Parts: sequence; structure tokens; C-alpha cells
Amino acid sequence: MGKIAIVFSGQGAQAPGMGRELYENFPAAREVFERIEAIDKGIMDLCFSSTKEELTQTYNTQRALYTVENAAAAALRAAGIEPDVAAGFSLGEISALAFSGALSLEDGYRLVSRRGQLMQEASASLDTGMSAVLKLKEEDVEELCSHFEGVYPVNYNSPGQIVVSALKDALPAFEEAVKEKGGRAVRLAVSGGFHSPFMAKAGEGFAKVLEEYRFATPRIPLYSNVTGERYGDDIKTLLAKQVSSPVRWEKIVRAMIGEGVECFVESGPGTTLSGLIKKTDPSVKTYCIADKASFEATVGEIK
Repeated sequence: MGKIAIVFSGQGAQAPGMGRELYENFPAAREVFERIEAIDKGIMDLCFSSTKEELTQTYNTQRALYTVENAAAAALRAAGIEPDVAAGFSLGEISALAFSGALSLEDGYRLVSRRGQLMQEASASLDTGMSAVLKLKEEDVEELCSHFEGVYPVNYNSPGQIVVSALKDALPAFEEAVKEKGGRAVRLAVSGGFHSPFMAKAGEGFAKVLEEYRFATPRIPLYSNVTGERYGDDIKTLLAKQVSSPVRWEKIVRAMIGEGVECFVESGPGTTLSGLIKKTDPSVKTYCIADKASFEATVGEIK
């Protein structure tokens, strides 16, 4: 087997009860939950017992996903599997930074909490949403967006899948135009138009927050959502830009594969990233570590 990548998902992967089996079955995962609970009492209850509606609120989503993703990753490391490279989608990028040792688990949690708060505030000021466009080429989606005011291509996920952020009033007409072009549009269960100019104020606020933190040199290579390439010494700058910039996920996946990655492990709930990776290159292996069964199956396969 070639190199192993660990990847961390963004908003949309959340689900009620997530992380409970990891907490109950893996000591390293339990330690992560308890360390975060010590600085933010109630986070375990949010992950294990909250409703789907509560978890959809951006501030809650980001804190909960960060916690579960890092718990799963800690259990993987404790099982003796050490990934060669890492990346995260949107908020998952902060999980990747914590996993790599660029910042502590607690500081990563504090950062993702402030990020979620700022993005939720920005979302509240405008009625925006997101829609995934399927079966169309990048240039076709970009051309369609250019005909609509307040519609932006933002997440370049995989061949034939690009997500747009938009004013909600503009989405029905845009989605109809996608259909006429031969594509399909699927509205996403998120509370704002992320990674777009709608998040400019949140990005500015997050840049100020980042000034208060120091980042260490990552122990393994990390990839940036903004550039689709490895981070250099510009972590703070790129993290601040990431809030209001498109996510270049397909480019990240191709870059990793180009450097010898043959196996991707998705840390945390859901299999969204695994699906996108397979669409980008069906020849690679993908695994997830969301619960006891998937964790044990992944470790067994890799070892």
C-alpha cells in the first residue's frame, strides 16, 4: 500500500448521536471528548444527544464536528496507524491542523468555535444558502453563475460536482437554469452561503482572532483549501482567506494522489469526502472511521 491520507469533513456530515460509539469503545477518543468537555461543558451532550435541528446551527455544527473528527483521528493514531499527509474540508481544515500538531487540540477547538460564531453571525445578516450542481463541467457552472447576481461557485468537490453559494431568492431560478443545461441541483442543509463574498466580514473577524494564536510546524504535510497545494509558512493568511474563498477539494485530492497517496481515511461522521475522492479517482481506496464497526473494519484492512 502507498501513502495514507487522513481527511476531515466539513458541515453537512453532522448527525445526532455522532461520536458516542467512539467515546464508549476507544480510550484515545474518550480522552479527546473529555479534554474538550473540560473547556466547554456540554459538548458531549451536543454530539450525543442533540437534535438534527440543533446540530444544523453553524456554531454547533463546527464545534461538534471538530470534536468527533479529532476523537476518531486520535483513536486511529492509538491503533498504530500514522497517516503520511492530511487535509480537511472547510472547518475540517482546522481538525487537520490539530491532528498534525500545528496547534493544540484545545486551541483548535477555540478557533473553530470562534469561526463558527463569526460565520453564523454573517449568515444571520443575509438570507443565503448553498446548492450542489451535479453533472456539469466547471466552466459550465461558472458561466451559469455569471448570469445571476449573488450566485458564486464555491466548492470544487469532484468532477461533475460543484457547490454554489447564493442569495436564497436567486436559487430557484439558478437551479432551473442548471436543469435546462442538463445538470441537477441539490439544495444543501446548511445555514448560510459559505466560502463566498457573503462571508467577507466573518473572514475579517477570523483574521483578527488568528493573530492571537501561534502555529507550530506541522509534523506531516497539510494541504490548503484556498490553493489546493501544501501549506508553506502562510497558515494564518490562508485560514483567514478560506472562510470567504472557494474550496479546491478536487485539486487537493489530485495533488495527494500525485504524491503517492493510495489510501484515504475519512475521520468522523459520514462518507461525503470518500464519495468525492472516489469520483475523482476510482482506483484509490477509501475508508471511514465514524463508529465502532467502521473503525475496526478500517484498521483491520489497513493493517
